[in-house]
Amino acid sequence: MDRLRQRADFLAVANGARVNASAFVLQSRRRDDSGPIRIGFTVTKKNGTATERNRIRRRLRELVKRLDPVSMLPHHDYVLVGRREALTRDFATMLDDLRAAFRKPARQAPKGRGPRTDRPRPGPSPATSRKPD
Repeated sequence: MDRLRQRADFLAVANGARVNASAFVLQSRRRDDSGPIRIGFTVTKKNGTATERNRIRRRLRELVKRLDPVSMLPHHDYVLVGRREALTRDFATMLDDLRAAFRKPARQAPKGRGPRTDRPRPGPSPATSRKPD
């Protein structure tokens, strides 16, 4: 198992399927190559100070280490997005939640995510925005 490190890889996985849990969100995306399973970890700044975010990230890494790799699908990338609840939630419960997240059918990302090119930008139409002479 390898780690995701490039921002482009994280963004690609963010557009894939996701499973929500109280302490984390598991995002996944199938790759077309035959490379190993890759996993990334992220915690946003709204989850606390740097010390708290690092503690959440360490707990998530330890969860993955204790997880049986057979439960992960081959040729997939995964991202665990930590939530503040990961600081106080019991570790054994979080491990059960992660196992359940890998078994649960993932909900696909909404179709409206990402840049839209099929519609013009919202705003006043050119006919109504002109001043009379």
